[in-house]
Amino acid sequence: MATSASSNRQVSRFAAETVAAALTLCIGMAIVVGAREYGTGWTDAGPEAGAFPFYVGIVIVAASVGNAVQALKLRHGGAVFANGRQLVRIAAFAVPMALFVAACVFLGFYVATLLYLGLVMRFQGRYGWGRSALVALGTSAFFFVVLELWFKVALLKGPLEAALGIH
Repeated sequence: MATSASSNRQVSRFAAETVAAALTLCIGMAIVVGAREYGTGWTDAGPEAGAFPFYVGIVIVAASVGNAVQALKLRHGGAVFANGRQLVRIAAFAVPMALFVAACVFLGFYVATLLYLGLVMRFQGRYGWGRSALVALGTSAFFFVVLELWFKVALLKGPLEAALGIH
């Protein structure tokens, strides 16, 4: 039985833990830096807007450093995190999710949600176009009503929302 080259590839647990620690460290640092723009101190009115995110960022940074130290210390004796086939499955989840995040910036949250759910349901879930479109449209509409109209939480808007006069 022949195996493909991609199924022979492996990622060590040490490499996966090191990359995860580095990524979460970057996220934590971004939160800390962003929170500092809003102030992290205490005023007569209470904590400034960036205080809570700042401390959450500090916890994420500390946990990331702890994970990196633990990964270096243990090294897990060459244990395998994932083989080639498993990496393909991980990528099938991670790549569309990363594209969704990027689409939110350029197209807005609601359009990105509609596209993400519709395409993932269609191509990964193998649902029909009608069901995929219905669920995607319904979910985006639900989020819009609940977040924008009821809770007044403004999320990223894109060119479609601007064209429809939704601010």
